[in-house]
Amino acid sequence: MNAANSFSLGDIPARCQLSLYFRLHQESSIVSEPLSPVGIAPGPVIIIGGGPAGLTAAHELMKHKIHSLVLEKDSVVGGISRTAEYKGYLFDIGGHRFFTKVGLVQKMWHEVLGADFISRPRLSRIFYQRKFFNYPLEPRNALRGLGLFEAVHCGVSFLWAQVVPQKPEDNFEAWISNRFGRRLFKIFFESYTEKVWGMSCKKIQAEWAAQRIKDLSLYSALKNALFPPKNQEKGKIIKTLIHEFQYPRKGPGMMWQRTREIVEAAGSQVELNANVQRIFWEPGRLTAVEANGRRYEGAHFVSSMPIRELIQKLDPPPSPKLLAAASDFNYRDFLTVALIIKGDRLFPDNWIYIHEPGVKVGRIQNFGNWSPEMIPEPNRSCLGLEYFCFEGDGLWSMPDAELLALGRAEVAKLGLVNADDVIDGCVVRMPKAYPVYDEVYKRGIAAVLEFLAEVPNLHLVGRNGMHRYNNQDHSMLTAMLAARNIVSIRTGTGPRYDLWRVNVEEEYHEGAASREDDEFRKLEQTQPFVPSALR
Repeated sequence: MNAANSFSLGDIPARCQLSLYFRLHQESSIVSEPLSPVGIAPGPVIIIGGGPAGLTAAHELMKHKIHSLVLEKDSVVGGISRTAEYKGYLFDIGGHRFFTKVGLVQKMWHEVLGADFISRPRLSRIFYQRKFFNYPLEPRNALRGLGLFEAVHCGVSFLWAQVVPQKPEDNFEAWISNRFGRRLFKIFFESYTEKVWGMSCKKIQAEWAAQRIKDLSLYSALKNALFPPKNQEKGKIIKTLIHEFQYPRKGPGMMWQRTREIVEAAGSQVELNANVQRIFWEPGRLTAVEANGRRYEGAHFVSSMPIRELIQKLDPPPSPKLLAAASDFNYRDFLTVALIIKGDRLFPDNWIYIHEPGVKVGRIQNFGNWSPEMIPEPNRSCLGLEYFCFEGDGLWSMPDAELLALGRAEVAKLGLVNADDVIDGCVVRMPKAYPVYDEVYKRGIAAVLEFLAEVPNLHLVGRNGMHRYNNQDHSMLTAMLAARNIVSIRTGTGPRYDLWRVNVEEEYHEGAASREDDEFRKLEQTQPFVPSALR
């Protein structure tokens, strides 16, 4: 998915994306020719969305003495990176580690929060049949935890897969089963994957597994565990996990509330409960937006709202092609059931992945292990039970009281908590948490890129703004570069950054030849992988 001139969207296979980052001294790797003015007079910058992308754009514009107006439809800033509060208990919406290899992002984090960052040890494991398994999987640990009988069963299943592999190997289930055996697939892959993405593993492309797991199989994993390679080149060691990360003392929302205070002190505005209902445009530019009945005119517009909503709110309506593309953008939604529990030593993990098919919960956060300051009382814990769903389905529509009862019953069923120790709780819903990479989203992106070429004062940033399943640092980086593009347009000098090249396909890199693309190859892979559905 890329807007570069050297290739077209149709040249890219439907496969998941790698995000490739650069440090401060590598910014030139996505720079195009200097910009000339486009006939847009200086004026305020309107930013739609007060999450990490929107507030980062405001912060970057502030550094260039450009005022902005941020319109956030919710009552708090931070988007999915907010910190929710219930009776003094603070909890994250999904768990947000502050870890990046992007110098610009790291610098902003510390400029804004400084000493309010704390370093936390990371531990996350898989939970299955009331046992913890290392993540990523380690064969000896996994087989030992499963027991002799199950280990033999898994071994026989693996051998059978080598003799009679599943054909065609075009889906996630077949790919994993052929390399680990169907038994290990059922235990460690099927349940969690289907909970998160809401689709059968038979409908997820095999390429996702191939990129996530590369050439790993049960045989190669066992061989590596029993006979670790000697003299392995330092640069080729794959670091799947980091063992420590930084985190705000009182959750990620602290970062974004502080950023709001900083930009407002410098003369910009952040309006809460400001739901943008219409976006006015004419050939060549956007002119204004309407939020809660008020019209806001601007010279430039930065949007992190979901692309589907952006298209549907354009006034006058855009071309039939772009209107039709709105339905090409789909989302996976998410809710957290936060439970307050007696006791403060439930388990040492920051979060655990639940691979039990008999429960609906997919992941459980232990917020006291993220930061002790998120728990206001001694001898108490706050667990965040994460349920992946679609807006309007049975889980999403379930009353809060029933969701709390479900959460209480499931942690007890898992054996993690005594049901009687659950003393309170609340529910937080987060729509459009995960952009879905299905068989039609690239068609939608192509239509959007055509429209953006017609309105150069509209800049799309962030996860939903660009329909990219990414981490917080990628959202921030696209916003920083969008702000710098605005500065270049206003002054008529300076570089242009192609935001759609911050995150590009691995296959493109393999075939690239220019110096710019050679620099891309050197960048770190830091973003999560995303499955694509089979047609």
